Amino acid sequence: MHTLSIKTISACAVLAGASALFPLNVRAQQGTVNALCSTDAGWCEMAAAAFTRDTGIKVNQAHKGTGEIGAQLRAEAANPKTDIWWGGTGDPFLQAAEQGLLDAYRPAYINDLHDWAVRQYAMSGNQVGGFYTSTIGFGFNTDVLKKKKLAEPKCWADLVKPEYKGEIEISHPATSGTAYTIIAGLVQQMGEDAAFDYLKKLHRNTNTYTRSGQAQAPNVAKGEVGIGVSFLFGFEKWRYEKFPVKTASPCEGTGYEIGGIALVKGARNKANAVKFYDWLMSPAGQAIGAKAGSFQTPANKTFKPDSRIPSSDGVKLIKYDFEKYGKAAERRRLIERWTREVESQPR
Repeated sequence: MHTLSIKTISACAVLAGASALFPLNVRAQQGTVNALCSTDAGWCEMAAAAFTRDTGIKVNQAHKGTGEIGAQLRAEAANPKTDIWWGGTGDPFLQAAEQGLLDAYRPAYINDLHDWAVRQYAMSGNQVGGFYTSTIGFGFNTDVLKKKKLAEPKCWADLVKPEYKGEIEISHPATSGTAYTIIAGLVQQMGEDAAFDYLKKLHRNTNTYTRSGQAQAPNVAKGEVGIGVSFLFGFEKWRYEKFPVKTASPCEGTGYEIGGIALVKGARNKANAVKFYDWLMSPAGQAIGAKAGSFQTPANKTFKPDSRIPSSDGVKLIKYDFEKYGKAAERRRLIERWTREVESQPR
């Protein structure tokens, strides 16, 4: 029978204590990252949880519309509380870059990304990356339309017909990047004065303006409104879950988004923010979207995207001028005109 000396026991105790403490020390060193996310809430939450599982880095994250986040970053510019902002339509990201709120970062894996994503880096001095893309269109509840004997809309011109009064939901451009993309797209497509004449007619048929462009899909799916105008990807989840939802791309043509991702200038946890950024842009991070039922086209081209992501084949896309309509002054001017000439009108 072997006996252990007091010296040996003491040494073992020290080693055991050290090994017990070691995981805690590693977690402490891994730390946190403060994120703001503007894409679908399910994707935001699933991505944060998966990243923490993979790295041990805790993600403190809030979900808000891009317009709200742009205002928040401006308010916090002197003392930033956010490290990374990801998801949501890209125009407000470009405006934040113009206002000096973001840090430049050009990833080493830039060649793994689609050309449309790479162009966002070039346009913004590497402050904004292209994260995903999706087109604007209509989602509608077929049961609601049948019950009210309304035809399925196929064109922008359909939405302003008198029979659709009170049947349309859209988001508010002051808080929603989606709504701004719709307005900016119509201005480019129709000409500014004609677009605002159209928006006044659309206003008369609009039931409500929501804070976020992500509200239309669930509201349409549940029959709370007949027609929603938003990015098409949002409606697909509900269609695949067997809700009576269909979509249409406007016959005259439509705008589209390139979702953004960016590091915030003055980030307190920059190293962890870069790790989260790189993870989100990797095949693992990009694939989370479809797993969460968010069917945008991912920026990373090195993996096979989910087959449920809608194709843009056959969709008539306008030549969207991201550089012009990504400027803060242009956004402010168009929203002010919309507030003055459209929102102020009776319905």
